[in-house]
Amino acid sequence: MSGAGLIRRRFVFSGEVQGVGFRYRAKMFAEELGITGWVENQWDGTVVMEAQGTWEQLYRLIRELQEARFIEISRIEKKTVPVEEHEYYFETR
Repeated sequence: MSGAGLIRRRFVFSGEVQGVGFRYRAKMFAEELGITGWVENQWDGTVVMEAQGTWEQLYRLIRELQEARFIEISRIEKKTVPVEEHEYYFETR
């Protein structure tokens, strides 16, 4: 994905986010929305995700994750990071 209007955000999710299908759903929703990036469990129980798309696409991705069954997000840390020019898919790490 490339073009004007793209942004990339790094999210750190806290709460009941491991062992509940978070990464699977993040990948599924990202692919449906045309978002690239990655998602990864951390040793401290959080999940880190970098997602690249338009503001609207990223907003919809976060909303889908917040509304997903079994996932209980208590906190989201957000940071804008540089766009990856040659990224073409979303992966689970």
